[in-house]
Amino acid sequence: MSRVLVLNCGSSSVKYRLYDGEEVRGRGTVERIGESGGGPADHETAVREILDRLDLAGLTAVGHRVVHGGRRFTEPVLVDDPVFAAIEGLVPLAPLHNPANLAGIRVAREALPGVPQVAVFDTAFHHTLPEAAATYAIDRDTATRYDIRRYGFHGTSHSYVSRRTAELLGRPYGKLNTITLHLGNGASACAVAGGRSVATSMGMSPLEGLVMGTRSGDLDPTIIFHLRREGGMSVDDIDDLLNHRSGLLGLTGVNDMREVLARRDAGDAAAVLAFDVYRRRITGYVGAYYALLGRVDAVTFTAGVGEHAAAVRAAALAGLERLGITVDPERNAGSGDRLISPDGAEVAVCVIGTDEEREIARETRTVIEATRVTPAA
Repeated sequence: MSRVLVLNCGSSSVKYRLYDGEEVRGRGTVERIGESGGGPADHETAVREILDRLDLAGLTAVGHRVVHGGRRFTEPVLVDDPVFAAIEGLVPLAPLHNPANLAGIRVAREALPGVPQVAVFDTAFHHTLPEAAATYAIDRDTATRYDIRRYGFHGTSHSYVSRRTAELLGRPYGKLNTITLHLGNGASACAVAGGRSVATSMGMSPLEGLVMGTRSGDLDPTIIFHLRREGGMSVDDIDDLLNHRSGLLGLTGVNDMREVLARRDAGDAAAVLAFDVYRRRITGYVGAYYALLGRVDAVTFTAGVGEHAAAVRAAALAGLERLGITVDPERNAGSGDRLISPDGAEVAVCVIGTDEEREIARETRTVIEATRVTPAA
């Protein structure tokens, strides 16, 4: 039975999970990395602490989440020196995340020299986007020179959830058209046709698309020029505004949807508006992706907000009845992986808990089995 360790290094945290086959033998999260008075000083220290506390005897491989794979990495790969260097070269496309991912890989390679390391890319699931979906309408030479295109993110989650949707419905994955909605602090939508991503809301970076906890999502680019010219804001200030001080936080002062809902229910005008902006953006993407797919078999909610906020699910799909999309209030109020649409609905509406670590482990095993790589004696 294969033993796989998954390291999911975020910008300020590391999630880890140790699998024996499908069984979890160890799991946890190290948070507040690099924060004053918080956790470990850096990601290297955090990963070393994780490796020290786990029983790694007989480990088959380590699977690492890497946020950005650029154009080069369209599937999981074994990490060697050239691959590591190539991921380093992509840091300008994901300056907050790829360095943390690289730190985890570096420490694991040093500490476990005989164990294969596999990089699983968030962007890889979206390499099937049609060129018309991946291409921005700007000067072609400029786009090529600076690698400007839609890459998409949350691919590991969208892959797992769309596959799990097919299992839940008892339908062949290769024949199912699904709209997956990953709604957490970061949020994205994806249109999946027969297991292939054909449209997704995040673009060159995770900033584009849906309203998020602290990110603005879609906005007129002229806003950036206006803030620079009229507000005298630097590029870094604008970057910080749109990525860290916008979204729900910018509209209400809090980025937790639970607090936004509580304030909305209490009649707070800012929370009411924020909720409407948030759900309206989701509704628009569902409608657009329905049109792109032509036929939709399922709409699936996942991640923290998607799995736990019944009010968001109901509001986001309200008014789409003519498309065959409806939510049953009683089912919507339940818990766990389930169908929340009425019996006989044309489009199944589902709630499924995402499991990025399990998906990373699955893809890691696939790479190891395909290459027949085994740990050194």
